[in-house]
Amino acid sequence: MNDNRLMQQVTAIFSTFMVLFYLGVGSFLLFSNNLNYIDKPIRVIMGSTFVFYGLYRAYRAYVKIIEVFFNDDNKTE
Repeated sequence: MNDNRLMQQVTAIFSTFMVLFYLGVGSFLLFSNNLNYIDKPIRVIMGSTFVFYGLYRAYRAYVKIIEVFFNDDNKTE
């Protein structure tokens, strides 16, 4: 395994943690009642943006994980 492939695997795993972060922040903004200092429409807009971006990142992370971890190393191009 070369260093480039190892770095791609680390990046794919880090991307998965970032997906959890975006989905967590988005759901917190959408469903939390403790943020009285931020107006409700702003929280809904920001929260839904975080959730949708988290879903997009989840799809991209899934594709990257399949590409990096489950592709054949001996593939000839």
